[in-house]
Amino acid sequence: MTKAERIQRAVGRKPVDRPPVSFWRHFPHLDEDPYALAEALLAFHARYDLDFIKVMPTGVYCVEDWGCRVAYQGDNDGSRVCVDHAVRRPGDWANLRPLDPEAGALGRELTCLRQVVKGRPDDAPVLQTVFSPLSIAKKLAGDERFLADLRERPALIHGALEVITETMSRYAAACLQSGGDGIFFATQVASSGLLTADEHHRFAEPYDRRVLEQMAGRSPFSVLHVHGLNIPFDVMATYPVPAINWHDRRTPPSLREAQQRYRGAVVGGLNEVETLRDGPEGAVRAQVKDALGETRGLGHILAPGCVVPLDVPETHLKAIRAAVEDLQ
Repeated sequence: MTKAERIQRAVGRKPVDRPPVSFWRHFPHLDEDPYALAEALLAFHARYDLDFIKVMPTGVYCVEDWGCRVAYQGDNDGSRVCVDHAVRRPGDWANLRPLDPEAGALGRELTCLRQVVKGRPDDAPVLQTVFSPLSIAKKLAGDERFLADLRERPALIHGALEVITETMSRYAAACLQSGGDGIFFATQVASSGLLTADEHHRFAEPYDRRVLEQMAGRSPFSVLHVHGLNIPFDVMATYPVPAINWHDRRTPPSLREAQQRYRGAVVGGLNEVETLRDGPEGAVRAQVKDALGETRGLGHILAPGCVVPLDVPETHLKAIRAAVEDLQ
């Protein structure tokens, strides 16, 4: 069974020769060079023989071209942050204009994507990371400015979201045209501590769906990543995406519960914050066995709830694949 076949059978909840496996990490000292990043991603893929490749641009590449200044400040997850926001006052939202997917930071990451597609040694699906429109708005302004304007000046936010959604819809389409199999669509605004359910319904869902609906039928495989704790899982489960990833080891629902509430593949089972980092290898193997026991290996892609921290030992990552092989 090839990797693409294995993924498609998992999405369809059909028997597989073994459950597909993937995990991903940042490369903070290489991610400003698309060729160096692609080389690192391909080496990582080869080392662990993964079933899909998540391209790992910086977590803020999507706002650089609108004027955010970004930097890596040593975070253990390897992500860069905005150190100077593009939106500093309410009127700045109106200054946003649609971006060219082939230019600037967006174009840089398309170059990386093309290099990964060109260099992959197998048929593992390649997904570019694309952030949700409201997540991008949050990055553009920072939490305080973002929340104040969303609640006090909603028309400004809706206007900005139109521009952001147009840009990211075109960018997602460009990812497919560049050889990507789909997108890893990440929303970072769904946890209960940030927005109310009504705010999420008004400001997030309509724009998310516009990006995702254009992918339906065009992408053989994409993943929805719901970042944060206490997420509105049943809302997110209605999104038109064939696989969903969340912090299942840290927040409900469990994999077993999710399979009863979602039609596609569940992507998870590994605790990247504790088990993968702290180990020991026996604990990693036990967690793999437990996760696959929840789903019986059907409709399940074994993966962490989010990015693997930089200090996770290689032996712990290799233990994931060894545990899957042992269970066959």
